[in-house]
Formats: sequence, structure tokens, C-alpha cells
Amino acid sequence: MKTFLFQHFAAQKSAMRRLFSSPLNTLLSLIVIGAALALPSAGWVLLDNLQRFAGNVSGVQQISLFLAIDGGEKDVAEIESRLREAKPGQWRFVARDEALKRLKATEGMADLVAGLTKNPLPDAFVVEPDDSRPETLEKLAETFKSWPAVAHVQLDSAWSRRLDVFLRIGRLAVSLLAGLFAGALVAITFNTIRLQILAQAAEIEVSRLIGATDAFIRRPFHYFGALQGALGGLFALLLIAGIGRALAAPVSELLALYGTRFAPSGPSLEQAGAVVGIGIALGWLGAQISVAIHLRRIG
Repeated sequence: MKTFLFQHFAAQKSAMRRLFSSPLNTLLSLIVIGAALALPSAGWVLLDNLQRFAGNVSGVQQISLFLAIDGGEKDVAEIESRLREAKPGQWRFVARDEALKRLKATEGMADLVAGLTKNPLPDAFVVEPDDSRPETLEKLAETFKSWPAVAHVQLDSAWSRRLDVFLRIGRLAVSLLAGLFAGALVAITFNTIRLQILAQAAEIEVSRLIGATDAFIRRPFHYFGALQGALGGLFALLLIAGIGRALAAPVSELLALYGTRFAPSGPSLEQAGAVVGIGIALGWLGAQISVAIHLRRIG
């Protein structure tokens, strides 16, 4: 066991020595790998932010239940009970007086509200379903319409469907882009390992003559590909963070002009780990293919 661990540790040291022996070549490779990983990753982050912005700001993933004007506390309590039983997701109660205050605070509406002799707004519930698929939202809206004391249910199903289709197209486009760049990353690692194998062909032949196994010879190259992929993943995260930081102020300023507050988020810890993990896997795959082909040729 100690021998096995020592061999892997020695292979890791050899991979790191080879990686940092040519700083310029390594830097150029990391830039290309980082860009290949950053573009599709940034696309996923952008789509996540767009979905969160649409759901939280525009309300396309919300269903509003308006009670009858003459409804009372008994009706409110009954709807609350039905919502707790149905468990559609998060929901909140908006009292008619609170709704009137919000309307009065809206620009240009203060004079109009002041001229009203009584509050014309009903009590309402705003539901944010856990499942935001358009068909689920429409089914919930039909269920809410059948409840007593509910006078009107508001759901912009057409806009919800448009958003859902747009996000699905975006995810498909990003997936195709990710596949293309994954192939490019494997090719980059393949070529890098190929050049190293050709440069060390004599050393590899001597190692075989003194009894080194193919697994022993391959191991440093595998670690080299994985390490290069990991560093490329970290570089991709730095690129995404830099782009996000550069765009944060202009985006916030643009949204402020429309009276909207929204803080875009970067990749989560799980997403960051996935980027680095994918870089490691693709780097190892490129090294594996390259080593398998070229060791056979020089063997």
C-alpha cells in the first residue's frame, strides 16, 4: 500500500514539475482551457439569473387570488386553510388596506386614491408555486378558481409559456456550446500530452527496458491532464467573477432606471465545484486518449 501511494505521490510531483517547467506554455493553455469552460458556465449562470429575475421581479411565476369585495375574515381564514392543505409553495396574504397603501405610493396615483370614497380593492393571496412549469401553474390556477370566496385568479400563462420556451432554448444552446468546447478542451490536452510523449520518447523506452509498466509510465501524464484541467477550471471561475464584477454596476444602473432592484448572483459553490470537476474529468480524458494512442506507437 505504501508503495502504491508513493508511486502516485511521485507521479503528482512529476506532473507538477512538467506543468510549471514551461510557464508561458502553461499560461497560454490555461487561458484557452479557462475560456472554453467559462463561456458555457457563464451561459448557465446567466440563464439562472434570468429565471430568478423573471420569477422575483416580473411575477410571471406567481398566481394572485382575489377575494370577493364583500369577503370577510371567515373567507380569508378558509383560503388560508385550503392553501396550507394544498401546499402549492410559498404564499402571502395582502390585505386590502395594504394594497391601497401600495397603490397610493405608486407614482402618479396619490391624487386618484385620495379622491376615492372607499377602498375598491379586495383582499388577495399571492402564491409562488414550487413547480414553475407552465402546465402546473395553469392547473393550480384552475383549482384556485373553484374555491369559494375567490372572485378572480390572475396568471399570465402566455408569458409564462414564452419564458419557459425561451429558457429551454437557451439551455439547449448552452448545452451544445458546452459539448463543442468540451471537445476542444480534450483536443488541447491531447495535443499537449502528445508533444510531451514525443519529447520523452527515449526516456519512456529506457523506462520500459528496466521494467517499468505502462501504468507507471502513464500515471504522470494522467495527473498532468487532470491538474491542467483543474487549474483551467479555477481560471474559468476567475473569468466569470471578473465579467460579473464588470457588468454588475451597469446592470444595476439599467434596472434602477426601470424602478427594479435585482442583484445578479455568480456561480454557487456546487456550480463552481462542477466547473472544476468537469475540467479535471476532461483533462484526464484527453490525457488518457493521447497516452493510449502514442505509447502504442512508440512501443
